[in-house]
Amino acid sequence: MSQSQIGLLITPWPAVVMIVAPIAGRLSDRYPAGLLGGIGLVGLAIGLVLLNALPPDPPFVEVVWRMMIAGIGFGFFQSPNNRALIAAAPRSRSGVASGVLATARLTGMTTGGVTVAVIFGLLAGHVGREVTVALGVAAGLSGLGSVISFSRLGQA
Repeated sequence: MSQSQIGLLITPWPAVVMIVAPIAGRLSDRYPAGLLGGIGLVGLAIGLVLLNALPPDPPFVEVVWRMMIAGIGFGFFQSPNNRALIAAAPRSRSGVASGVLATARLTGMTTGGVTVAVIFGLLAGHVGREVTVALGVAAGLSGLGSVISFSRLGQA
């Protein structure tokens, strides 16, 4: 596929996050972040598993709806989790909390990118297998994250 086609294929994820995140943010006024975050991470894991189940040359629409499910899940995780992290800091330290949140986000993105690069490096020559493993690892980590998020429900 061309770069433009790939760009169009990944656009549904952030587009859906843009729609879902404000809704999840409002829901976090009524429901615990652990619940919304856990549900979101389950949705993300489902979206990643569904992406992993795609055939080698899937129709455009098959990729798009799966990306949308992953985006919905990510949107339901991100806003309540960010709100909980910022709200946990005293108001006088909100700038520091924001910096810590940005650092955590960047560390997660960097670690994820490095993990994918290592997987692709280790599985070089196994065309398609590296994508399957990378998506599987991402889905597994999302599932683990959901368990951790749900575990916050038992804490006051």
